[in-house]
Amino acid sequence: MDFDLSTEQHGRAERVRTLVRDRLRGTPPRDPDSPLTRDEWGVLAEAGLTGACLPASVGGGGLGALDTALLLEAAGSACSHGGPPFAAAAHLLACGVPMRDFGRGEAVGDLLRGMASGALLAGNAATEDEAGSDVNAMAATAERDGQDYVLDGTKAFVSNAAEADVFVAYAVTDPSAGFLGTSAFAVPRGTPGITVGPPLRKAGLHACGAARVTFAGCRVPAALRLGAEGQGGAVFQFSMGWERACLPAIYLGAMEDQLDQVVAHVRGRRQFGRRISEFQAVSHRVADMRRRLEGARLLLYRACWLLDEGRPEAAAAAALSKVSVTEAAVANGLDAVQLHGASGYLVETGAEERLRDALAGTLASGTSEIQREIIARGEGL
Repeated sequence: MDFDLSTEQHGRAERVRTLVRDRLRGTPPRDPDSPLTRDEWGVLAEAGLTGACLPASVGGGGLGALDTALLLEAAGSACSHGGPPFAAAAHLLACGVPMRDFGRGEAVGDLLRGMASGALLAGNAATEDEAGSDVNAMAATAERDGQDYVLDGTKAFVSNAAEADVFVAYAVTDPSAGFLGTSAFAVPRGTPGITVGPPLRKAGLHACGAARVTFAGCRVPAALRLGAEGQGGAVFQFSMGWERACLPAIYLGAMEDQLDQVVAHVRGRRQFGRRISEFQAVSHRVADMRRRLEGARLLLYRACWLLDEGRPEAAAAAALSKVSVTEAAVANGLDAVQLHGASGYLVETGAEERLRDALAGTLASGTSEIQREIIARGEGL
């Protein structure tokens, strides 16, 4: 069992880290209403994040889950804001992956080329206000009409909605079929009948603009359906497997950067005539931050490896790693604020922003409670 990364893996990650640090780090805190700019998106595309695991035939990197996660981790450590790498991960994993594996034909191929290059930005339109974690309760419908489907319904919390050029949307095509009654579609933004609402004001991840998206009599060619009719549930679960395994890697990177800043602070800060790092209450808290980070990293790498190997236990492993990484990010965020003292509550230190960004991790891509249900089912419960 080899725990070391290859020279090639180190090199790819360092290239992303350098580019993102030089171009995106240190930008001032942004307003919750400010989505990712196209210039910022261009940096992520130049770093290869917009097409990392998309096929080389469409201009992607052709990488597997582990190598994709390593790039997201590098971006998470180099960017002082969590929004940009989160936006790239949502675009790539929740949208690019299902289009890659279930899309057919020239129209989907053209969309994938644009997504891989960064010319097109994608948003995942799955969640609904009332359905929430119960994806089988979605109310959006898609009725077949000749060579088209007519989509009607409103989606909530659509990441990248404000700037998205294409949406991956899920809708009910057969209300009587349950899990087999949902279908998935790639819907270009210019399709008549799409309305994007105002940006939702979130606690964190500000550069990743989210909004509600309404489809009203929206005609989508059958050629843009992903998978067979009724396969939408399977498409969604497949994409969630990738998202749950890879996306939390941005929090691994953020925790590494956060820990570096905490160590520098406690070494330099003096109270009662001593560096505060000399107090056991401080040093042990730092030790716990490192323990959480390293344990979470091993679980995430293993989940991605299992996904790359096509192993059946990959879904449970992804759930285990996701809940571990994201809850570690929240716990480490709280510790970082506490160890900075009053300055940790100030925007200028960045400690409070890392914490706010971390809060979304336990909610997105399936809440921690959903992940525990998956883990429990894996134990036969």
